[in-house]
Amino acid sequence: MNEMISKQALRMLETYFGYTSFRPAQEAPVASLLRDEDVIGIMPTGAGKSICFQIPALCKSGLTIVFSPLISLMKDQVDGLVVQNIPAALINSTLTQAEFNKTMYEVRSGKIKLLYIAPERLGSNFFCNVLRALPIAQVIVDEAHCISEWGHDFRPSYRLIGEWLRSLPKRPVIGAFTATATKSVENDIKQLLGLQEANVYVTGFDRPNLSFSVIRTPKRMDYVVHYVRQHMSENGIIYCSTRKDVERVYDNLTRAGIKTGYYHGGLSDEVRHKMQNAYADDTLQVMVATNAFGMGIDKSNVRYVLHYQMPRNMESYYQEAGRAGRDGAPAECILLYSGQDVQVHKYLIEQSIESPIRQEIEMRKLQAMIDYCFCSSCLRKYMLSYFGESTVWTSCDNCSSCKGDNERVNVTREAKAVFRAIMGTEERYGATMIVAIVRGERTERITRAGHDALPVFGALSDVDEKSLKGLIQQFVASGYLHSSGGKYPVLSLTAGAEEVLAGRKEVEEIRQHVSVPSRRSKVSTRTGTAGTRNAAGGLFEHLRQHRKKLSKEENLRPYLIFPDTVLIDLANLRPTTLGEFANVKGVGEAKLKKYGLSFLQAISEYKGDL
Repeated sequence: MNEMISKQALRMLETYFGYTSFRPAQEAPVASLLRDEDVIGIMPTGAGKSICFQIPALCKSGLTIVFSPLISLMKDQVDGLVVQNIPAALINSTLTQAEFNKTMYEVRSGKIKLLYIAPERLGSNFFCNVLRALPIAQVIVDEAHCISEWGHDFRPSYRLIGEWLRSLPKRPVIGAFTATATKSVENDIKQLLGLQEANVYVTGFDRPNLSFSVIRTPKRMDYVVHYVRQHMSENGIIYCSTRKDVERVYDNLTRAGIKTGYYHGGLSDEVRHKMQNAYADDTLQVMVATNAFGMGIDKSNVRYVLHYQMPRNMESYYQEAGRAGRDGAPAECILLYSGQDVQVHKYLIEQSIESPIRQEIEMRKLQAMIDYCFCSSCLRKYMLSYFGESTVWTSCDNCSSCKGDNERVNVTREAKAVFRAIMGTEERYGATMIVAIVRGERTERITRAGHDALPVFGALSDVDEKSLKGLIQQFVASGYLHSSGGKYPVLSLTAGAEEVLAGRKEVEEIRQHVSVPSRRSKVSTRTGTAGTRNAAGGLFEHLRQHRKKLSKEENLRPYLIFPDTVLIDLANLRPTTLGEFANVKGVGEAKLKKYGLSFLQAISEYKGDL
């Protein structure tokens, strides 16, 4: 960055946010916006996107307008800025006329630096005219993937932003930020917002503080209840594909005595709002929800995300799982897989999407998700590769494939039988027919085609149907077989399968020993991530309860006072003076002044670990 810009930006960063340096991924977007250059930032959840435009907003003389999709997300972000003495406000449908007038007066008089707006407001010509009269320095489009029909969360109101920008008397600098964007989505963002010349910054997708696991178990409910009981002091989210499953999981957890909320599109606005607020305030320990519980989640201290069913595509899974560990502390992302999930998703794709081309795209994405669930190598490496990112390592030591919890079994015999059946039937069938052939099932279809005369017919009669279908999924995920996708996928051999048939390669299956994972004291040595709260002993929990007490007194989300990472550092460092407290990362001047003495007293009162 330019030296003068760097000094100003760093001063703002330390004063308001308590950090002495930017993360590497933040520097370039900050510098570009400060030079009045347009930016597209594709950065994973937890990478610190907000700071990329909030620091330039503080450095610029004019107003920064931020378009944000959800009222709850907007409120959390504005509350978080205000508690740090940053002049910010919001405009959405919750404001009374008097509150709207007061906010606009403060904006016009230059008292507000960041104004958060719901894009739906641009449907009012009156409001658009009000905005055109403001001294706008930059416009930020948060969750920018919502503008694209190719995105996984398209919102028509986002299309109003481009038209409004073109109507402004003077074009401001524009920044568009999102956690996930394929090339098609990126191109839509460029075209619809006029960002063809923007600097595009794609941050590495790796989240080393997250541990990824896939569990294939028929007893998903038992697993969920047991897991949550093992993590009673932590906040989590459990995603379900249907409203019915949300309510089933909610009922089971509630009966187990766990403070649980539930959230789906069938609930009234009042109930959803009540549930979301209770979870954000740490009144509820766990939220069970459909993907309707989405972008409004700005809660930083989510320690685990469980998926009760497999999501339909990697983009959705990555974004939902990424709501864990936004504070940078270790967290777990566990996907519970069942073959029934695949059939449900295929049915929904066929019923809800009319375009054959879009159906084919969605089926391919679904197959990639299935491959992830059966991946025998590093899950993190697979995920990064899906998003176009290469890695130099083969093992992350922080996923269910790499942690050595599973048994590797030689299944070359089964693989050869399956491959020979596919080759003997001229690669014309899917898994159901191939399984029936190798199991020796004399169905009318098989005998009519003469497949019962194949040498491989009945070669695997000792293996049950479910196990064989699971093996075939794993062969596809491992690259030995290719699945054509579509409504009736057809299997074909790859060069890898030919190596096996020639006797030059053997095949292994990963067999899981399903148990409830316990929190590791530290994550991969490759990542260098700091230890969890457990290293801080009971003081962390003492400080967490103190934070909760303060949040109730101030009607503020607990994590907006301090995230868990700050509490972990306080518990480990045990500062005794404000000077020592100020050295903790994430403690800015405003929060030091407001909360420093209170937390120092809480630390001094704690005697549990001594």
